[in-house]
Amino acid sequence: MRLVNLRFWIRACILVVASSTLFTFIVLLPCRTINTVDVRDLQISSQALPESQQHHTENIASNRINEYNNSPVRKKPRTGDSKSKNRNSVDTSNHQHLEDLIANIDQRPQSVRYKEIECLINGDYSIVGRREGSEVYLPFSFVSKYFEVEGSIASYDGYERFEWHHSNARIHKPVPYRHDGPFMSFAHYSVENRDRVKYFSGTEGVPISTQWDSQGYFYPIQIAQFGLSHYSKNLTEQDPNVLVVDNGEGEGSKWRAEDSASSTSVIYDSTRHSNVIEFKSQAGKPSYGHGVSVSINERSLPVLSFDLLMFRNSTITVVMQTEESGIVNLHYTSHIEECTHRGSNVFYGIGPAYKWRTITRDLITDLRKGMNYKEKQPKTKKKSRTTKILKIFLQGKGRIDNITLSSSNHMNQFFDAADWLVRHQDEKGGWPIMVNRNVDSDMDELKANWYSAMAQGQAISTLVRAYERTKIQGYLNSALRAIELYKVPSSEGGVQARFMDKYTWYEEYPTNPSSFVLNGFIYSLIGLYDLKSSTSQEEGREAARLFQDGMRSLKALLPMFDTGSGSIYDLRHVTLGKAPNLARWDYHATHISQLQLIATIDSDPLFQRTVDRWIGYIKGKRAKHN
Repeated sequence: MRLVNLRFWIRACILVVASSTLFTFIVLLPCRTINTVDVRDLQISSQALPESQQHHTENIASNRINEYNNSPVRKKPRTGDSKSKNRNSVDTSNHQHLEDLIANIDQRPQSVRYKEIECLINGDYSIVGRREGSEVYLPFSFVSKYFEVEGSIASYDGYERFEWHHSNARIHKPVPYRHDGPFMSFAHYSVENRDRVKYFSGTEGVPISTQWDSQGYFYPIQIAQFGLSHYSKNLTEQDPNVLVVDNGEGEGSKWRAEDSASSTSVIYDSTRHSNVIEFKSQAGKPSYGHGVSVSINERSLPVLSFDLLMFRNSTITVVMQTEESGIVNLHYTSHIEECTHRGSNVFYGIGPAYKWRTITRDLITDLRKGMNYKEKQPKTKKKSRTTKILKIFLQGKGRIDNITLSSSNHMNQFFDAADWLVRHQDEKGGWPIMVNRNVDSDMDELKANWYSAMAQGQAISTLVRAYERTKIQGYLNSALRAIELYKVPSSEGGVQARFMDKYTWYEEYPTNPSSFVLNGFIYSLIGLYDLKSSTSQEEGREAARLFQDGMRSLKALLPMFDTGSGSIYDLRHVTLGKAPNLARWDYHATHISQLQLIATIDSDPLFQRTVDRWIGYIKGKRAKHN
C-alpha cells in the first residue's frame, strides 16, 4: 500500500512540474514585450512532457526559431556557438531551471517585436514607422531622401549588415603635384563612358558633347579632360598589351584578297622611310565580297591604331561579334560625316588622308555610342570581354602602316586632344563655346561664342604636358596665348571678374552679374601654375602674376564657400541675394581634390585645414553650434 502511494505521489509531482514548465513556456514567455527569450537557448527535455504537449511545445519552438531567422535584425552568433550544433535539438544532460534562463534573458539575442506607429513629420505630413518599446524606427527610404544619405544591405563574412554612407563622394590620396605629372585624380576619369558624350569624332578623334545641346558640339572643357585623363592613366597604369596586326616588315602577306580585283603589296614609302602596306580594290560602298581582309579573333584588345594615307571612296571595316546584336560592322570611311547607324552597320567619317596621319579608335566605345550598345563588363580582369573582333577589311585605295590592337593607347588619345586644341584656338587665344548657356534665371544668358576660364585653364594644363612630352614649341606657344583672356573683363568678352572691386576672379561662366564658381576658378589657377612652371622666369612672368592675383583671392574668399556641413558651388547667393547653390557631393569631392593639390604647392595652412574639415563633412560631421 505504501509503495502504491509513493508511486502515486511521484507521478503527481512530475505532472505538476511539467505543467508548470509548459505554462511558463507557452503563456508567460510570449507575453514579455521587450526582453524576449531566445528559443535557441531553451533546452527542455521532451521526456518530461506528455506526448501531446511535446508536439505542441515543439511547434511553438519551431515557430519562434523561424521568426528569429526571418527577422530583419540578425545577430552574430555568440562566441562558443558551434556551427555543427543543432539549435532545435533537445539537451537532456544539461537541463537547467527555467528561472536561471529568464535571469539571463537580457544578455541573449532578442526576437523582433514591434507595432506600427504614425510619425508626423514637421506637422506637414505623416508616414508609418515601427515602435519597439521606447525606440521608434523610420523606413530608410524616407531617411535617405530626407537627409540625402545612402545605405544598402550588404552580405559578407556570412552575415548581413546595413552600410550607411553620408555621401557617395570618393576622395583619392593626394600626391605632390607636378606640372608634367598626373592631373589630380583624372586617372580615374572615363570621359568615354559619360552619357553626355554623343560619340567620338571620326575626323578629330575627340568627344562630341551634348551637355547643353542635343545636336552635339565640340566642348573644349570635355576635350581637355579627355586628354588629361589619358595622360594621367598612361603614368599610373601598367604598360598595355599590344598585338601587332601588320607593320609591313614581316615576311609573307597576312591579307586575303576577297576578289580578283583586290590586292595588297609591301612597298617602301619615301616620306616615312619605311615599308608600308599598299591596298587596292574597286571603289564602292563597304560590303563583303571585295577588298582585302585579315582575320583577328581577339576579345581583350579593343583599341585599334594605325597610320593611314587614304584617298576618296575608301573604307576600313572592323567586323565584330557582340552578345547583344550579333555581327556588327564598324566602317571608317573617307567621307566627312557624323556617326550614323543603319542596321548592323555603324559609319564614322574619318575623311580622306592625303598626308599620313595616325588614327586611334576605341572600338567598344565606337560600337556603344554608334548603336547604343551596352556590353557586359567582365567581372574579373582575367575574364574576356563578350565582344570579339573578327576581321579587318581594307577597301578602295591607300596605304596603311603600324596596325595594332591594344588594351589601351593613352598617349595617342592624349595627343588627339592636344592637337585639337592647337588647331582650334582662335585669334584671341581662346576656345569659344558654341552654345547658349543660361546659368540662372536672374542672370543674363550667355550667348554662343563665350569663353570659360575653366576651359582656358584645363587647355593650358593639356598643352603644357604635350610640350613637356615632345618639346614641340607649338604646344607651348598655344598655352602662352591662352592667358590673354585672363586679362580681359568678362563684361568685355573675357573671363576676369572682380569681387567687391578688390579680388580678381577668373570666371568659369562669365555671367552678369558674376557667379564666382569655385571649381572652375581653381582649374584656371592650376593651368596658370602649370604654365609658369614650364617656362623661363621671363617667359612665364605674366602667368605667374595672374596666378598670384588669383591665389590672393582664393585665400580671402574660400571661407565663403563653407556651409559648416558641405561646400557651396558658387557665390550667386551674394551677387543675386538668393539661397546658396549648395555643391553636390561629387562637386564637393572635386573641391577637396583641388584644395589637396593647392596644399602641395602653397604652404598656407588654410588649405589643409579646409581639406580636413571638408572631408569630415563627407562623413556627416558638422560645424559646432553657438
